[in-house]
Amino acid sequence: MADVYYFISDLHIGGDEQLQQVDFLDELLEFLTELEESDEDTELIINGDAFGLWEFTEVEGPAKFDALLDHYPELFDQLEVTGREVPITLIPGNHDYELAAYPEYVERLAEYNVTLEQEVSIERTVGDSVVHVEHGMQEDPNNRIPDFGNPYANPPGYFVNRQITSRAGQLSERGKYNWLKDIQAVTPMTEIPDWLISNYFYREMSAWLRFSVVPFLFLFNIGVLYVAIFALAWFEVWSFPLTLVEEALGFFGPAGRLVELVLAGNLVIIVLILAISIPLAVFVWDARKTLRRFGLVRSPTDREPVEKYLDRARDVFASEPRVAVYVYGHTHRPSATEVNGRLVINTGTWLKRLQRVDPLLGVLPPVYYASYQLNYFRLSAADDGDVLVEYDVIEKPNPDDETWLQRLLTRSPRRQRELPDKTVVNRPRERGLQLDESEVTE
Repeated sequence: MADVYYFISDLHIGGDEQLQQVDFLDELLEFLTELEESDEDTELIINGDAFGLWEFTEVEGPAKFDALLDHYPELFDQLEVTGREVPITLIPGNHDYELAAYPEYVERLAEYNVTLEQEVSIERTVGDSVVHVEHGMQEDPNNRIPDFGNPYANPPGYFVNRQITSRAGQLSERGKYNWLKDIQAVTPMTEIPDWLISNYFYREMSAWLRFSVVPFLFLFNIGVLYVAIFALAWFEVWSFPLTLVEEALGFFGPAGRLVELVLAGNLVIIVLILAISIPLAVFVWDARKTLRRFGLVRSPTDREPVEKYLDRARDVFASEPRVAVYVYGHTHRPSATEVNGRLVINTGTWLKRLQRVDPLLGVLPPVYYASYQLNYFRLSAADDGDVLVEYDVIEKPNPDDETWLQRLLTRSPRRQRELPDKTVVNRPRERGLQLDESEVTE
């Protein structure tokens, strides 16, 4: 056993065509080099989804490893060099589930000094405690592996990636902007339709059409206010606002008359929308009910996804009293959550992170601001046997992908809450009383 453990996950390296691009490759190579040069007794654990094997559709089985070698020779060279000094352990996630299904992967990775554990979970001893490590896909109904180790036991998420994510990698370069390849960064998957509409509107739509639509959609919001004013006058509740609007528009002559015609047109459109809203609402309700049945849309009564992993951690803590830290990935959202004196860690992702921001005005698509958070956790034993958990982020400039129109229509996203640099988890005999739960998360 090592004295110090580093944890990273969800690199998603590999895939068809544009999915082969790894934006953080230089940072990953530098991180591996620093581990190699460290004088600590260290082990690096990659807890799932190191590779995007699901996203390869032109080769099958262990042949995908050859594709990885062809595309990323410098990465495997560095793994081999680092692995001579520092043990590197890899467990399968869902996107690289095939690592668990073929014994050949164990031998091939061993050639590059990477130890593949074909297990759902592993454990390590730190101080007087145990750290339990999983990827987390078993708590996700769409990505749970029903028969772990069976190469044909693929969950629904496998087929979604084969048909959607891989296809996006093949088509991405055909766009005006090479954006489709970032589909892997969209979480949760229910955001994909809005993300596609957003990128079509801001990136692929003809410029003349986009800049014709923007003022119309802006005026539509004013039209909604005009409808409210008109309704007040129509039902003889308060006529003064309508009179004031008509006098103001009359002051501008023909231009005011044009605006009045636009507002009248909006009035007709809104009345038509109201007329069809009831049957449309029934249709949407039934469609969402069907999608919930297939597990593609969350029910309003569903708990937040993080609760599934906290429940899983509670089960592990209850069955193994020495476990002080439960580590998982999968959701791409780094977090450190205290549960009854123990710690639940999500190792995040090194892919782009997309944050949704709705426009300030207008019925316009949301904007997805891109950023990087190349994070890792470092676990070691404190002098008294407690577990010291350290969190760090490798600096990388954000991609600055947003167009000037996107920035004009939205506020920059709020700075996301930072995780604590250090957290100490007490050794088993000192945990004592049950503590209240508190979460620090992004």
